[in-house]
Amino acid sequence: MTGENVRFGPGGANSRLGPEARRDTWDRLGGEHFDVVVIGGGVVGAGAALDAVTRGLRVAMVEARDFAAGTSSRSSKLFHGGLRYLEQFEFGLVREALHERELMLTRLAPHLVKPVSFLYPLTHRLWERPYTAAGLLMYDTMGGSRSVPGQKHFTRSGALRLFPAMRHDALVGGVRYFDAMSDDARHTMTVARTAAHYGAVVRTSSQVVGFLREADRISGVRVRDVESGEEQQVTCDVVVNCTGVWTDEMQRLAGTRGRFRVRASKGVHVVVPRDRIAAETGLILRTEKSVLFVIPWRNHWIIGTTDTDWNLDLAHPAATRKDIDYVLDHVNTVLMTPLTHDDIEGVYAGLRPLLAGESEESSKLSREHAVARPAPGMVAIAGGKYTTYRVMAADAIDAAAQDLRGRTAPSITDRVPLLGADGYHALVNQADRLADLHGLHPHRVRHLLDRYGSMVHEVLAPAADRPELLEPIPGAADYLKVEVVYGVTHEGALHLSDLLTRRTRISIEYPHRGLDAARPVARLMAETLGWDEETVAREVEIYAERVEAERDSQTKPDDQAADQIRSAAPEARPLVAEPVS
Repeated sequence: MTGENVRFGPGGANSRLGPEARRDTWDRLGGEHFDVVVIGGGVVGAGAALDAVTRGLRVAMVEARDFAAGTSSRSSKLFHGGLRYLEQFEFGLVREALHERELMLTRLAPHLVKPVSFLYPLTHRLWERPYTAAGLLMYDTMGGSRSVPGQKHFTRSGALRLFPAMRHDALVGGVRYFDAMSDDARHTMTVARTAAHYGAVVRTSSQVVGFLREADRISGVRVRDVESGEEQQVTCDVVVNCTGVWTDEMQRLAGTRGRFRVRASKGVHVVVPRDRIAAETGLILRTEKSVLFVIPWRNHWIIGTTDTDWNLDLAHPAATRKDIDYVLDHVNTVLMTPLTHDDIEGVYAGLRPLLAGESEESSKLSREHAVARPAPGMVAIAGGKYTTYRVMAADAIDAAAQDLRGRTAPSITDRVPLLGADGYHALVNQADRLADLHGLHPHRVRHLLDRYGSMVHEVLAPAADRPELLEPIPGAADYLKVEVVYGVTHEGALHLSDLLTRRTRISIEYPHRGLDAARPVARLMAETLGWDEETVAREVEIYAERVEAERDSQTKPDDQAADQIRSAAPEARPLVAEPVS
């Protein structure tokens, strides 16, 4: 590799993931030799790319679809320690997760990760309050937690003032505690952009379709651009498989036997308007299997989740009528005014990559992660939870060091703020001035700061010459037109679904599921991506068929019927190949 092609550090790299960068990254994939190639653009893959590049390694990350297109855009949106794991005596796991929560809130992503409160309703007198208080005392002090308030106890009347929508006979008292939440898709994309900022080659719509070998070791991958159909070989010292629920399929494609197996568990969430539940805090409820969260989300509530095995289409898990009924039935046990299907604005289903182990006797490993070296030149990581992605990424690159030449520096991502974090707090204090400068309401500016942080000036820059970009998106007034432009020029959005489901969350935040905004958004995307009218119409049609399929699948009684409907909808990326089975 020639010296002029090496691009280390923010000065030589570009976090602007637009069409020009896409052409450049394709040339770099074929023209450079990498220390590490990461497969998968979810939060663990993006985290592994950031971890490796900030150790000084030459890194490429490829993703078949879009950033966070799988599990990482369909979580409960929480950075949390996992309160229920205390009861399972998983103290190390909880401590580790709470430490990561603290890092995100204070140093790494304060613009993206925010405190959120939950009411834990007490239903038994005498013993339950001291028992819960003892557990929450540990929760409030483990992992260096200092950035959120500690627990606060309430009588029944006090708890009902916090959560007036709750039935009076559903509790005898309550305890409020704090965790943190984030837009998972936006956070994952920002991790990936931060990796690009420090010199990693980061590319979506780039599917690994084969592996290169030298003797008994993996020496690279064959990648297909699923937009154009072009293929090329990418050479490296080690491949890191961060493909979540596709881990086993990727291992089979590589011709290696995995050291662990991954089982997909489906989790379904529903989204309802904020005014349907009168409350000043979130809610956590015990269920027969786990817990159910009612999470405040802007002008909405996210309610979930389910936990059922899924053995069908991994790319598009489908929610059924039974899944939605489960969520509604459980939350309605405590609500004075029950929720109905008519109240639902959005539904999403995601798959957790759980470690099955050798026996599948227990789900105890379900939130732990495992790292393996199934072949020389290849590392695989799976399991874990969103909150601990940074630890998982560091463990994966530590394992990859065995295949790297020379000494590998230790992980430093606990000291590397994500793009938009530096300067964020100062800009929050200047929100009113920023609002005057750009002719926006201060509330709008604060919303932008919580999505982009200190990159807000970069986001709003195109509006200097085109003030109409400061108008709300038709059909989705919570977002500005300029955010669509930025999603294409800087955040790597290539298809309408990328913008409506991940760069924004329009697809779950409006009863129309994004249909009313589809054509205006597609026309804005067309300006940068060079789409003609036929392409705009095709993107809108594909998105509309997806929404129709999702709505239809959500009326079906079981997974097979729902999957048949959902998987029949056309792909935005039709050249994506089915993984090896």
